[in-house]
Amino acid sequence: MRVLAGALLCLVPLAAAGQALEEFLKALERGDSKVVAAYLDRGLDPNSTNQAGQSALMLAARSGHRGLVALLIERRASVNQRSPHGDTALMLASLAGHLEVARLLVDKGAHVSHEGWTPLHYAAFEGRAELVRFLIDRGAEKNAVAPNGYSALMLAARGGHGEAARALLHEDVDVGVRGPNGETALRLAAQRGDTALVELLKRAGAVE
Repeated sequence: MRVLAGALLCLVPLAAAGQALEEFLKALERGDSKVVAAYLDRGLDPNSTNQAGQSALMLAARSGHRGLVALLIERRASVNQRSPHGDTALMLASLAGHLEVARLLVDKGAHVSHEGWTPLHYAAFEGRAELVRFLIDRGAEKNAVAPNGYSALMLAARGGHGEAARALLHEDVDVGVRGPNGETALRLAAQRGDTALVELLKRAGAVE
């Protein structure tokens, strides 16, 4: 676990350094920019992580604290740092539906597409239609297949997220992508009994 910058470690005992990190992470969770800034001023590493390997920027992005995200980036937090599970700050902001945080991260260089799960997959999974539109507008690969074999459209269909599916179809995504068992977005919608989404997909050209 990354803890503190070398300068701060030289000034405080190890136990106190651990306590400082804990207080810093708690301040991030509650959106306390003054406390966060004070610890950064004392030399705490802006890329510090919690025990799960999530960085300070990831925690701020997930909670929707735009001001803290801006502060951490200003203090040179890495916008593309990944957790042990492969998450980035942009992925977590997209999952939680924080559009303005996502916009800031992308403006500061966050990757909208990469191998594995992507911000678009996360946005579609949770039905975040505004994030879906934003990410595609910023260049996200709209037909990328996630590690589970599903496209963003399939993830939206499986979750019954009609508006997210509509946003994807508006961008002319591939309706024929098949999952590991041959399933399509149309089949997933039909399995849910989502007649409105089934009709929407059929109008877009989806067939079994």
